[in-house]
Amino acid sequence: MSYPKRTAALVSAAALAGSAVLLAAPAAHADVVDVNYHCKTPIGDKSAVSPIDIKGVKSGSGYKITMSWQKGVSSSPVELGKGAMNPSATIVLGGADNGTLSVSGPANQAAIPANTPIKINDLSGTYTPKKSGKVTFTAGVLTIKALGTTTTCTPANSPKPSLTLDVTAAGGSSGSSGSSGSSGSSSQSSTDSGGRLPKTGPEDSVVALGTLGGTVLLAGAAGALWLTRRNQAVRR
Repeated sequence: MSYPKRTAALVSAAALAGSAVLLAAPAAHADVVDVNYHCKTPIGDKSAVSPIDIKGVKSGSGYKITMSWQKGVSSSPVELGKGAMNPSATIVLGGADNGTLSVSGPANQAAIPANTPIKINDLSGTYTPKKSGKVTFTAGVLTIKALGTTTTCTPANSPKPSLTLDVTAAGGSSGSSGSSGSSGSSSQSSTDSGGRLPKTGPEDSVVALGTLGGTVLLAGAAGALWLTRRNQAVRR
C-alpha cells in the first residue's frame, strides 16, 4: 500500500474509532414536568402546579438524585420562621427498576410570609441500581412538616418521568428496558443515565468519551503525517 493511501486509511480508522466511542456512551434524558399537587393541609385541601426537575449525577456505585421545584406549593396561614419548615419527598422508580427513592433537604433558610406559596428547597438522595437498563424517575408524594403539623401533597395528574437513566447494576444483573423521556433541561438526574439531563453523570461521560475519541483522531492524523514526511525524506 502506498504511503498516501496508508495515511488516508489511518485517518479514517481514527475517525471511526472516535465515532464508535460516542455511540457507545450511555444515555440520559431529562424533562421539566408540570406536577399538579393536591395537598392535605391542617386548614383544608389546597392545590398548586409546579414544574419539577430531577437530575442524576454519578456518585461511586450509585447516583446522586436531586429534585427541584420551580414554583411554590401550598401555603401557611401564619408566618413560618427560619428553620420552621422541613420538606421531604419520594420519587417513583420505573422501567428496569421499581419502588420509591426518598429525598430530603434543609429546612427553610428564610422566613416564609403568611399566605405565600411555600418554595421547597432542592431535595436529594442516593440511588443505587439493583438492575441494569433504563430507569425512570417520576415525582411522588411531597411531605411538609411545620409548626407541629404535617401537609401531604400528592401528584394528581399522573405526571410523566422527569428523568431517565441508563444504569448498570453493581452485580451486572439485567432488567427490562423502560421508555425514556425526551431531551430537555435537567436531571439528569443522571441518572446518568438523570436528566433536567446536562448536568448528569452520563452526559458528563459523553463529553469525556468524546474527548477521548478526538484524541484518538488527532493521534492517528499525527502518526500518518510523520510517516508521510519520513517517506519524502527517504526519497530525497
